[in-house]
Amino acid sequence: MNTPIYNFIKKYDKNNILRCHMPGHKGRYNVRETEMLCRFDITEISGADSLFEAEGIILESEKSMSRLYNTAATLYSAGGSTLCIQGMLGAMRDDGRRIIAVRNVHRAFLNSTALLGLEVEWVMPNYKNGILSGEIPLEAIENKLKSGGKACVYVTSPDYTGRMADIGAISEICRKYGALLIVDNAHGAHLHFLPKSLHPIALGADICCDSAHKMLPALTGAAMLHMADRRFEEPLRRNMGLFGSTSPSYLIMMSLDLCLDYLDNGIRRDIAENLMYADKFRQRFENKLDFVDGDPFHITINAAESGFSGNELAELLRGNGVECEYSDDAVIILLMSPMNRAGDYSRLETALESALSKASRKRREPQAALKSIPEKAMNIREAVFSPCEEIPVERAEGRICAAVKVPCPPAVPIAVSGEIIDGNCIEIFRSYGIKTVLVCK
Repeated sequence: MNTPIYNFIKKYDKNNILRCHMPGHKGRYNVRETEMLCRFDITEISGADSLFEAEGIILESEKSMSRLYNTAATLYSAGGSTLCIQGMLGAMRDDGRRIIAVRNVHRAFLNSTALLGLEVEWVMPNYKNGILSGEIPLEAIENKLKSGGKACVYVTSPDYTGRMADIGAISEICRKYGALLIVDNAHGAHLHFLPKSLHPIALGADICCDSAHKMLPALTGAAMLHMADRRFEEPLRRNMGLFGSTSPSYLIMMSLDLCLDYLDNGIRRDIAENLMYADKFRQRFENKLDFVDGDPFHITINAAESGFSGNELAELLRGNGVECEYSDDAVIILLMSPMNRAGDYSRLETALESALSKASRKRREPQAALKSIPEKAMNIREAVFSPCEEIPVERAEGRICAAVKVPCPPAVPIAVSGEIIDGNCIEIFRSYGIKTVLVCK
């Protein structure tokens, strides 16, 4: 498949043009490994197009990506899914829609609502273990929509553990009430290329974002914003331009462009092979470990339910040359992708066998989970931009949460800005090893 951004930059570098323009490195660097990157790192010169006003090579590449994903339109982001989330929520604000969101959102969602001055109506998942994942109660979404008015429903799927929401069922509920379904699909850029597409747009979502760098061969920060209707294109691009850098990385955009050929010619073969490897891996340990159901490339182990500490297993794996995506006392996430090979699974199997032979075993309590939504004292924007102080979590009960301070990963909020921190929140902070919290003065 044609890769117009890459082709342009490669030709520009080959022609040895005198670079009387930004960036300041001029295509040179005194470290060999960096010089190749610098040679392909350009700015919005003649013919290079402009991301938020795309009408040339960037638009051509976006249209090719849209055809591959079977969307009405697809926009590129060099600012990760964070920029896509800002664009989606900005477009919902412009359209006068209420925001109904399932609670296990990413911190980027909350930051966006603060910047846009949006308030959120929360739907609580049915948490089983911790706050990263839970079953979404469809009746709760419908009850929110019954109150009427223009609305959108915001869902994270796959969630951080790889668990997938019933997008088809949620989209049917949204259509019943004239609501839009927008999905944070940051962990699911590969889903369209499974034997049967499980991509949110294919399942009925109106808009979704994919972090290409999480699951595809793309540079960190590469993301895509997909839509099922072209009427969203202008407000989405405009809102992305409001928040995005005026100097988006051409290296990141080029990596998205180069994904075109891989998605067109290579990914389905690699997915087929990796599905086989991942299935055999799970079978190898099915009598020793409990796995989370969901996206097959998220090998998420319910460590606590298997009688282990996720953190201890992660440390033992690290000693055997394996770095996991995430761990806490309850779970460990081993994130694979279509780019993995058979040897990777063999190494992982050997390392995990060794870790399990050394790990301590005992009955472990489930990770603390949110029992109810804390009382709201201020709106999100007011709390985020209020004077604040950082205090130990032990002294935070009764205080109002300011800007959300949770580690990334997983960046799932415990108390949301403007909510009163209660004993349940403090229990969860402790269980995730969070020692301090920002509170309003």
